[in-house]
Amino acid sequence: MTQTVINPLPADAPAEDPFRYGWRIVRRDIGDGYFDEELVPLRLIDLLHPEEGDQVLCNYDHQRRVRYLADVFLARTADRPDAVVLSDVRIAWDVPELKAHGPDIMVIFGVQTIRNWSTFDVAQEGVRPTLIVEVTSPETRRFDLYEKVEHYDLAGVPLYVIVDAIERRGQSLVRVIGYERAGAAYRPMVPNEEGRLWLEPLRVWIGVQENEVYCFDEQGRRIGDYATLTTIVIESEERIAEALAEAKAQARARMEAEAQARQEAEARVAAEERAQREAEARVAAEERAQREAEARAAAEARLRVLEEELRRLRGGE
Repeated sequence: MTQTVINPLPADAPAEDPFRYGWRIVRRDIGDGYFDEELVPLRLIDLLHPEEGDQVLCNYDHQRRVRYLADVFLARTADRPDAVVLSDVRIAWDVPELKAHGPDIMVIFGVQTIRNWSTFDVAQEGVRPTLIVEVTSPETRRFDLYEKVEHYDLAGVPLYVIVDAIERRGQSLVRVIGYERAGAAYRPMVPNEEGRLWLEPLRVWIGVQENEVYCFDEQGRRIGDYATLTTIVIESEERIAEALAEAKAQARARMEAEAQARQEAEARVAAEERAQREAEARVAAEERAQREAEARAAAEARLRVLEEELRRLRGGE
C-alpha cells in the first residue's frame, strides 16, 4: 500500500519557494507492506546530476528554445535510422568518476536499437553523444558555462554548444558558445563572420539573429520552427499534389490527343486503302471493258467478213 505525503521542508530549502527547482518523489518502506512517498524539493546540485523521475522546472524561453533546436535536429537526422535526438533524457557515462547528467539536447549517431530511454547508458549502448546542447537558465547558467564544459570534455563528447541567455535589466541577451574536441581536450569553436557556429554532423549553422537562437542551412537560410517547418511541408505537399494533378491531366490530355491522332491516322489509312481498292477495281473494270470492247469489235469485224462472204456466194448463184 502507498501513501503520498509532503514532508516538512528541509532546513536548507529556500523558504520563499522550496520547489523552485522542481521535486523528487522518494519512496520509503515503513514496514508491514506500507510505503511512504515523500515529495522532496530538488537542490541546485540535483540539476547538475539528476536522478530518474526528477521533475525539473524550466521557464518558457528555455522550453521554447530547446523545442526549436530539437525539432531542427530531428529534421536534419531524419534520413539516419541510427541517429536519435534526445531531450531532457538522463545520461550515464562510462567514466567512473563522472556522475550522470541531464542535458537539454543530445544528438547520438550509431545507435543499434531504439529504446524508450529514461537514462541513456553509454556503456550499455556502446556509443556516446556526438553533440550536446545546453540552454542556460538563470539558476543553472554557471553549471552550463563551467562545470559541464569540464564534464563533457572528460566524457569525450565531440561537440558541446551552449545557448546562453543572459538576463540584464529585465531583458534576455542571447549568444552561442561552442567547444570542440581537438586531440585530448576542448577548444573554443571559431564562429564565421556572422557569429555562427558550423555543426558538421548536422550540416547546419547555429547562431543568433534578432536576439534569438536559430539554425541556418548550408546556404545561410534560416530554418523555421516546427510550425514553420510543418507549414512548409504542407505547402510543399500541396504544390507536389497540384503538380502531380496537372501532370496527370496533361498526360491524360496527351494520351487522348494521341488516341485521337491514332484514330484519325487509322481512318486515313483505311480511306486510302479503300480508295486504292476502288482505284484498282476501276482499272480492272476499265481493262475488262476494254477487252470486251475489243472482243466485240473483233466479233463485229468477223461478222461483217462472214456477211460479205455470204453475199458473194449468193451473188454467184
